[in-house]
Amino acid sequence: MIQFKAKVEQFGDMGEKTGWTYILIPAALAQELYPGNKKSFRVKGKLDNWAFEQLALIPMGEGDFILALNTQIRKQIKKNKGATLAVKMARDTKPVAISADLLACLEDEPRAKAYFDKLPGSHKLYYSRWIESAKTDETTGRRIAKAITALSREMGYGEMIRDEKQQNDLLGK
Repeated sequence: MIQFKAKVEQFGDMGEKTGWTYILIPAALAQELYPGNKKSFRVKGKLDNWAFEQLALIPMGEGDFILALNTQIRKQIKKNKGATLAVKMARDTKPVAISADLLACLEDEPRAKAYFDKLPGSHKLYYSRWIESAKTDETTGRRIAKAITALSREMGYGEMIRDEKQQNDLLGK
């Protein structure tokens, strides 16, 4: 486990990361967490007193990584740009849990399953969390159907969401 102080930062104009709030994990500390690794990996630990697990560190080049602080995380830690955080983190090697309902439905759709199995863990998790965040069984079923259709068409989560938005725009929804 590593421990350090980090300043909450925010990207300006940075392509897809524009506006992201994050903390920087310098290369030397990242190497203590996962020696020799240069790809995204999951961590667990604490930001001040807020415990977390299964959060992804994102590579930024030169061996540095960032931990993105989305709105939910910022609400938990009650910190924004410029604030300082006490960080404790370790590599989280626990397997990522995928929606059991999604996995069961994928068994009936070999083409969708084959594509899903090729996706990186983080992309599988996007689908799973989207399905699991549904508040009703009806919404869960609709989302699983959309996911299976998209995966059968070899679409990642982002492509599926953009395609759905485009369809809704065309239909005036």
